[in-house]
Amino acid sequence: MNKWTTCCGVGALTIALCLIGSSGAFAEVIGFKANLKASEEVPPNNSSGIGTLQATYDTTTKQLTYNVDYSGLTGNATMAHFHGPAEPGKNASVVVPVKGSVASPIKGSATLTDAQATDLLADKWYFNIHTEANKGGEIRGQVTK
Repeated sequence: MNKWTTCCGVGALTIALCLIGSSGAFAEVIGFKANLKASEEVPPNNSSGIGTLQATYDTTTKQLTYNVDYSGLTGNATMAHFHGPAEPGKNASVVVPVKGSVASPIKGSATLTDAQATDLLADKWYFNIHTEANKGGEIRGQVTK
């Protein structure tokens, strides 16, 4: 074995070990956002409430983590959740309910199924917040990358 063979053999082994040990290197964390407003509800309402959602989705752990700030609702929030699959202007079933307090700021996380992740990544989810005056939803926003 000459010097070149030894050097290349060690280099190839190092690269192979790095590739094996870095299986998580292909993980991706994707950011999402939504602007929540009454005009996005279906049907729209005349609330002056507004809000923003910031979220991340980790493709390896399948973990969705979110933070929602809102203000100006007609009363206390009674429920909040992600719905889908739906295009803007369409309604859909709840896919991820908010657990715990829905007072602003709402913070939470959920582990998604493959089907849920597919719809989220295709921008087919929306988030909305409900109040007593607007039981079907007071403010809503399409969740997009």
